[in-house]
Amino acid sequence: MVPYLQVEEVSKRYGDRLLFENISFTINKDDKVALIAKNGAGKTSLLDLIAGKESPESGKITRTNDIKFGYFEQIPDLDPAKTVLNEIFSGEDDRIQIIREFENALKHHRQEDIARLSVKIDQLGAWDVEVEIRQILTQLKINNLDAIVGELSGGQKKRLALAKALIGQPDFLILDEPTNHLDLDMIEWLEKYLEKSRITVLMVTHDRYFLDRICKEIIELEDNVIYRYRGNYSYYLEKRDERIQSQQASVAKAQNLLKTEIDWIRRMPKARSTKAKYRVDAFDQLQDQARQKSNEKAVSFDMKSARLGKKILEIHGVSKSYPPVNLIENFSYSFSRFEKVGIIGDNGSGKSTFLNLITGLVKPDAGEIETGQTIKFGYYRQDGIQFDAKEKVIDAVTKIAEDVQLEGGVRLSASQLLTRFLFPPSVQYDFIEKLSGGEKRRLYLCTILMQNPNFLILDEPTNDLDIMTLNVLEDYLENFDGCVIIVSHDRFFMDKIADHLFVFDGKGLITDFPGNYTQYRNMIEEEASDRKPELIKVTVETPRTKNADNSKLTYKEKRELEQLEGEIPRLENKKKEMEELLNSGTLDHDSLFRKSQEIVLLSEQLEVLETRWLELSERG
Repeated sequence: MVPYLQVEEVSKRYGDRLLFENISFTINKDDKVALIAKNGAGKTSLLDLIAGKESPESGKITRTNDIKFGYFEQIPDLDPAKTVLNEIFSGEDDRIQIIREFENALKHHRQEDIARLSVKIDQLGAWDVEVEIRQILTQLKINNLDAIVGELSGGQKKRLALAKALIGQPDFLILDEPTNHLDLDMIEWLEKYLEKSRITVLMVTHDRYFLDRICKEIIELEDNVIYRYRGNYSYYLEKRDERIQSQQASVAKAQNLLKTEIDWIRRMPKARSTKAKYRVDAFDQLQDQARQKSNEKAVSFDMKSARLGKKILEIHGVSKSYPPVNLIENFSYSFSRFEKVGIIGDNGSGKSTFLNLITGLVKPDAGEIETGQTIKFGYYRQDGIQFDAKEKVIDAVTKIAEDVQLEGGVRLSASQLLTRFLFPPSVQYDFIEKLSGGEKRRLYLCTILMQNPNFLILDEPTNDLDIMTLNVLEDYLENFDGCVIIVSHDRFFMDKIADHLFVFDGKGLITDFPGNYTQYRNMIEEEASDRKPELIKVTVETPRTKNADNSKLTYKEKRELEQLEGEIPRLENKKKEMEELLNSGTLDHDSLFRKSQEIVLLSEQLEVLETRWLELSERG
């Protein structure tokens, strides 16, 4: 195994807050590793250290010199003055630079430059790189290469930064929450891309399907200790549970032994002589072990919800558009008690607009929305975090309520509530600006739930929340005594919570699908498979087994061989013509990309036919 990264005894503080101390681990070539830790534990800070953006207070980070690192950050580091094209192709790799010049020549229809650069791309063997770049840009829906980076939305910048990281062809790729702000289709494409690639990966993600399918090793940072699990997320869950049970048993055993030792220490003060020093030292170690607390601190979401009446929410023929885009057209639906609905659709298809219509923040162009008298919305918005950075954590809660009622009639003070949301007293009087992104989202969630809503609307609630918090939130929502609407790109979260889906097509149509997200995707893939056309239709017999009589060709196989002897030269000529056309410089941008993809498919088809021809010709 070739070590690409070695972290040795590394420590880091944020102000007066210790994030981690003396942690060590190694990542080798071809590893795909996930880093898991609670919000505020320093995940992003650790990635910044590994990427070389910051320096550790102590310890050493060794990166292999001859490998190329790529870093996708939660907050992209992009030049706002550049165009999308120049930002994407700002790397130093020769092939990337040639392709940037080629893309620029295509954009401005400079035929002489297109022809000259086509030859260079051919010499460098960079056509495959060009095809891959086109695929990345297409899948991430980066279409306007002339757009100015500074004028892009937050989601567009995230996709641009991700495209830039992938196009840079790094040997070691660091990903900090790569699935945030991606459509579900994009996430599934990225998942398959990373699965097939030979890139070494270190990622932080809350997307458990994504994590489970890509990563073969988990590094968990908990209470300043590194735990390694040689397996995927499912394996990690199993082994983590075993570890916690073992730790709890050890602590319980130590506490029982401590009682005996305390009795000995008190009854035998003279035993604290040199001869008994070993026992006193053992007592001190035992005391430290017994004082260990369970690492399983979890957020507690057991707030009481307001009573639901018979009438919930009724939508009658509602339409909404922002010309020329028609987002919702003549949609009607009546919600039932305890209903849990997931909403899916591409970015810009009207999902957030729909939520704003329901809550009265936006008025429909046509139709009517009737809300039951007992309904109390709790609306968690993507852009809803609007805390004063100079405000203290405790003040953000007390200005909503001094105390809150839980299920069973128990009342908690604001401080006790914050403690249940994993904000200990030492943090409650810190300024909000000191919190991590995930901690701010957890605080925002606290301020929503403490108002005892009975109709929860959650718009991307999973962004930046750690996996432990998500598990507790899911459990809370499954047992929530009210209605829930969720917009989320987290497939695991949607599968676990939603009873059915509203599918937005972006053209005004909303379809009610009676199942979860995975069932919906399976249906779509089956339909796509049924419609998928063949590029080239050639009858190829299934190869005979070893036990079959292969001494002579059957009449049918002879006809197949004749067909192949005519078809293979035809396809070879077609491939040659397409390659010449590709290098001619006469194709526009889109045609060039399509022809490149056709050549790849044609080469694969030829390989299959040639293998079959060889088998038949040997027997003929």
